[in-house]
Amino acid sequence: MEISARAPLDRDCVPRIGQDGDVATILVVEDERDIRDLLRRYLERAGHSVLTSGTGADALRLLEDGSADLVLLDLGLPDIDGFDVLRFATSLGVSVIALTARSSVEDRIRGLEKGADDYVTKPFSPQEVVLRVSAVLGRHAAPADDGIRRYAAGRLVVDQQRHVASLDGTALDLTPTEWGILTALASAPGRVFSRSELVNRVRGYEFAGYERTIDSHVKNLRHKLGDDGALILATVLGVGYRLGVDRDR
Repeated sequence: MEISARAPLDRDCVPRIGQDGDVATILVVEDERDIRDLLRRYLERAGHSVLTSGTGADALRLLEDGSADLVLLDLGLPDIDGFDVLRFATSLGVSVIALTARSSVEDRIRGLEKGADDYVTKPFSPQEVVLRVSAVLGRHAAPADDGIRRYAAGRLVVDQQRHVASLDGTALDLTPTEWGILTALASAPGRVFSRSELVNRVRGYEFAGYERTIDSHVKNLRHKLGDDGALILATVLGVGYRLGVDRDR
C-alpha cells in the first residue's frame, strides 16, 4: 500500500483537544501494521495520545473502555464489518474518520450517512490525516463561554459544552451530523444556509456529492423535533434551510 509521506509535521500548528482539555486520545483501527505505525508517529508528534488496533473486535473493546476521543477507522477490517464498528463508535458519541481504499462517491456517502465525521481514501498523506483529525476535534471543542443558547422562549435549548440539545425539557438523541446542522442553523436564527454551506459547516470542507444527503438528515432531525420540526427547521425553497425560531435575549 502506497502512502504519501510529505514534509515533517510542525507540532505547533495542530491544536491538541481531548477529554482532558489539551490532549486527545486517538484510536487507530487499521489491519496493516505499517499504516498503523505511520499514523501513530504523526499523531504522537502532533501531541495526541494514540491507541492502536488491528481488528474490529479489539476496537470494540477499546471503545467500551471509553478512552477514545476520536477513531481513525479502516472500514475494510479482516474480522468484522467496519461499518459495525462505525455504528458502535457513533452510538457512544465518539467522532470517527473513516479510512478506506474505496474512492467512489457512493461509498463515501454511505460512510458519512452512517455517522462518520470525515472520510479519507487511500493512498493518503499522514499529515493531511492529522490535520483532518484536528479539524474534527476542533468542531466538537467547548466554547469559551457557558455555551448555552435558548430559543422560542426557552423551548429549544442548545448546550455547546455538554453537546446536548433539548426541546421542551426533553433531550434530543442526535447523530453528529444532525447536531452539526442544528448548531449551524442556531448560530444565526433566521439566516438561510444553503445545502453546500451546511456541508462546509458540518464537515469542515467541501465534499462533492454530499449535498444531496443534507435533506435526509434534516428530515430525520425534524422527526426528532416532533410536531414543530418543520417550523423550527424551515425550508426556503430553492435555497436551503433556516432556523425558524428566535433566540431568547
